[in-house]
Amino acid sequence: MSWSERIGEVGVWRGAADVDAALAAEIEGLGFGAIWLGGSPPSDLRAAEALLDATERIVVATGIVNIWKSSAEELAASWQRIEARHPGRLLLGIGSGHREATPERVRPLAAMGAYLDVLDAGGVPVGARVLSAMGPKSLTLAAERSAGTHPYLTVPSQSAEQRAALGAGALIAPEQTVVLDEDAARARETARRFLAGYLNKANYVASMQRAGFTGADTDGAGSDRLVDEIVVHGSTARIATAVRAHLEAGADHVCVQVQPVAEPLETLRAIAGVLGLRG
Repeated sequence: MSWSERIGEVGVWRGAADVDAALAAEIEGLGFGAIWLGGSPPSDLRAAEALLDATERIVVATGIVNIWKSSAEELAASWQRIEARHPGRLLLGIGSGHREATPERVRPLAAMGAYLDVLDAGGVPVGARVLSAMGPKSLTLAAERSAGTHPYLTVPSQSAEQRAALGAGALIAPEQTVVLDEDAARARETARRFLAGYLNKANYVASMQRAGFTGADTDGAGSDRLVDEIVVHGSTARIATAVRAHLEAGADHVCVQVQPVAEPLETLRAIAGVLGLRG
């Protein structure tokens, strides 16, 4: 069974520290196909294992394990441990982060290749991992050495480009941040608070500019155009349209990240309802 068959079209992206067993069970019950754990979860994968223990069928994915902060040897051993207990329910999302947070981030493509070599030696199959790949070179590496890509803060046109680059068999699972709030001014304030930590990161700005945003869009707190397209806000119907836009452009699965972080269930229930998910 392919990953797209296992995880369906819609999942939930949330920082690893912001998901407990009770919330994971609620997400599974709503019919979402995967929980993506952000915030650079460590290579022991204990957080993912706890959520798998607390649920019955949902896939838990990492979004992403940072190669500069996590041991590849430990990650391989953790994958082996969890796969033996929960076969087919753990997907490793792996990435190289951004240089502002990791000064040692030098030659990230070569470093990623070396990291994947260790996972290969540790028995982690190519099909058990995806890369956080947004640029052309990283997409080439993802096509050669993983099951696909898990990009962050992208728009549907980029999902189309990723499909063209990776081909028909690859998993394309973009994250989509959403704010369920029909007051546009208030929703943009929420979105800008969220984006503030990313608009000073060179790799995210470069990705946004590859998508057609200009320097004027990415400067400062971001233009309304950028905010509205990167962080979709409004009604449940508007959010559903944005999710479907990624799918229609070529994505297999969209990971919905709810902002603000606190109390996400009202938004997740509304999204599940409008998208017709079934628990």
